[in-house]
Formats: sequence, C-alpha cells, structure tokens
Amino acid sequence: VMDLVLFLSLVTLAGVSSQPIADNQRVFSIAVSRVQHLHLLAQALFLDFEGSLQMEDQRQLNKIFLQDFCNSDYIISPLDKHETQRSSVLKLLSISYRLVESWEFPSHSLSGGSSPRNQVPSKLSELKMGILLLIRANQDGAEMFSDSSPLQLAPYGNYYQSVADDESLKRTYELLACFKKDMHKVETYLTVAKCRLSPEANCTL
Repeated sequence: VMDLVLFLSLVTLAGVSSQPIADNQRVFSIAVSRVQHLHLLAQALFLDFEGSLQMEDQRQLNKIFLQDFCNSDYIISPLDKHETQRSSVLKLLSISYRLVESWEFPSHSLSGGSSPRNQVPSKLSELKMGILLLIRANQDGAEMFSDSSPLQLAPYGNYYQSVADDESLKRTYELLACFKKDMHKVETYLTVAKCRLSPEANCTL
C-alpha cells in the first residue's frame, strides 16, 4: 500500500518538479522491484509444479511448450535485445502494460494454496497501475498511448473447461511457463526503460 501511495505521489510530482528525471527514476525503481518480485514468484511456481511431475512428463511437456505459443505472443514486442535497446521508453512501457494486462484474468487461476500465490492478481493490478502512471508521466506530443480499449485475449487453452488429467497437466504447465516468460519480458523492458533515463548509464543487455 505504501509503495502504491509513493507511486502516485512521485508521478504527480514528476509533472511539476524541476527534476522530473530523478522523480521518474524513483518511480521506475519501484516498478522494477515489483516486477522482479513477480518474476521470481513465477519462477518458483513453475519450478514447484515441474518438480511434482515425473521425468517423462517433464520432457514431453517441455517439448510441447517449445512448439506452442503463449497468448501474449500476439502482443507485438521487440524480437531481440538489439530491438529492445532501440525502442523508446514509451514503447517499452506500453508493451509492458499490455503484457501485464493480459494476465489480469488468467492470473486468478494461479491463486490457491500458499499466500504468495494468492497475491499474484493484486500484485499484477498494482504493477499495471504503476506502469500506466509512468506512461502518462513520459508521454509527449510525438507519442501517445490510449488505455481506452483493454486487450482481449482468449483464456489460456480454454483453461477453465473440465478436461482429462493429461490435458490439465499440459494446460497448467503452459500457463505457468507463459507467466514466467512474460514476467521476464516485463522485467527486461522496465529495466531498459529505467536505464534509458540515465544518459551516462550503459544499458547493454
């Protein structure tokens, strides 16, 4: 809650401060910290699930996942690290916003059991709000961002339908693997965008 209040306060100050870059850096630091936490949580959830599988199941599911696409792959994003480094701060923020937004609905299926799992939906919502505030603080006349039409993606593999055990394993594996993949993307984009605000920094990935 305190971080969220700080988000709002700092972004408001960024519009009137004589040091908007410093203000943006502080807000970016909070956003990067939040997505790092989500990425680590995504890794832990994936590894816990993978560790519960038989070796052959792990091998088959990994093979299938390499051939499949995540729903969020429909969101146009940099193809490699070079394109990421060439992208503007606003573009990286906008892509990050869309990626986080795409998980608001499916993230509820990650809830249940441990307390950290139950925090995923709320942490995503807070991160989305923080990124939106950063977008507004970094907008200029050359680039505009509109959040008037939320991204609509189909649920992961009809995840909520009743299916056989084998198919359920595949869908859970896909969901967790895609969540981990997308949080890594957002962490990378926000880290690069934050670094771009420091002219002396080396933002090489």
